[in-house]
Amino acid sequence: MHLHLRRSLSGLALLLLSVTPSYAATSSIDSGQVAWILTASALVLFMTLPGLGLFYGGLVQARNVLSVLMQCFAICCIASVLWAICGYSLAFDGSGPLIGTLNKAFLAHLDAVRAPTLLPESVFALYQMTFAVITPALIIGAFPERVAFPFVALFSALWLMLVYVPVAHWIWGGGWLAGLGTLDFAGGIVVHTTAGVSALVLAVMIGKRRGFPAALQPPHSPGMTMMGAGMLWVGWFGFNGGSALSADGSAANAILATHLSAAAGALAWTAAEWVKIRKPTSIGIVTGCVAGLATITPAAGFVSPAAALAIGTAGGLVCFFATLYVKHRLAIDDSLDVFAVHGVGGMLGSLLLAVFALPDLGGAGLGEGGTVLRQLGVQALAIAVTAVWSVVVTFGLTRMLSAVTPLRVDAEAEYEGLDIASHGERAYEYT
Repeated sequence: MHLHLRRSLSGLALLLLSVTPSYAATSSIDSGQVAWILTASALVLFMTLPGLGLFYGGLVQARNVLSVLMQCFAICCIASVLWAICGYSLAFDGSGPLIGTLNKAFLAHLDAVRAPTLLPESVFALYQMTFAVITPALIIGAFPERVAFPFVALFSALWLMLVYVPVAHWIWGGGWLAGLGTLDFAGGIVVHTTAGVSALVLAVMIGKRRGFPAALQPPHSPGMTMMGAGMLWVGWFGFNGGSALSADGSAANAILATHLSAAAGALAWTAAEWVKIRKPTSIGIVTGCVAGLATITPAAGFVSPAAALAIGTAGGLVCFFATLYVKHRLAIDDSLDVFAVHGVGGMLGSLLLAVFALPDLGGAGLGEGGTVLRQLGVQALAIAVTAVWSVVVTFGLTRMLSAVTPLRVDAEAEYEGLDIASHGERAYEYT
């Protein structure tokens, strides 16, 4: 009995040692760059918790705000665990054209230095984990106030593994789109296109909110949304600046471009709204800010500050009209405009970088022999393939899960609010 116990404990110790990376000091590691990427990781996580939660939470009714925060928090936990188990390895280990390997499952056998960076691979894996967290969390803006929580949890887990992980490998992990020369500095395609397109599919399949569009109530707390937007803006410095994977001029340029694009997007949306309804709104200015941020994301490290102003302005205006088109012309209840802002913005920025990355326009260039037309073709192909894959997998997952769990709550629960109906709590005590 005691001998068997000792052998079992010894086996467990060997297993734990096998999945624990080595932290031996190496001259190839730059402590300053490590410090920056650790900080950037915290900033990107801050975008989800609490930034995105508050941004989305302020836009829904008071009786649903906790459900939105709960969904963001749960997705963070689910995505983090799956990323450690196998997501990171499949996305970033190996050079297969379609998917990586399981050699680094459970974050085992991480390298002391992640080439070509000066970072321990554990730092790189942590930073990429925060992207895996926020991407499925973006999608929940398509269906608040009516979706069943079990569906959110199951869909987010499966979607992460079947959409986000493969696309991340195709573009960032050395897959086939990377081989074609696809450029995506911080996730215009990997993050915003996948999430935006999938959100649109889900909005159609889950259906409209009760009373859409004629009898909907305004957001319960624009102030909360503005606070969340401010957190997203600050966190985006880690999202785009950290994607340089170094603390150097590239990171500084990416952060500067990010800031200017956000400001330009906010002003462009506000101007369009002022012309349209004669009143600039707080919801409008922060939505324009996020549109500018999403649009600059794929291009932030490749373009000049002046180009960032142009990209942000284009993002604010195009996403403004995309929002009107989706909700009023198509009558699709993508409740918090995930597709129109993140999806359209990410795709637009991914195309515009082919022009604004030219050295003549202050950009970093398109590589040896690269031309605008060729790069536009590569970018368009990457967007199209990613969009189609996102549609097919999202549709299939939703149909499959609908046989296991309801997609949305019943009419009584929707009327009562998801805070009480799904979680038995209230965000606010009413007197």
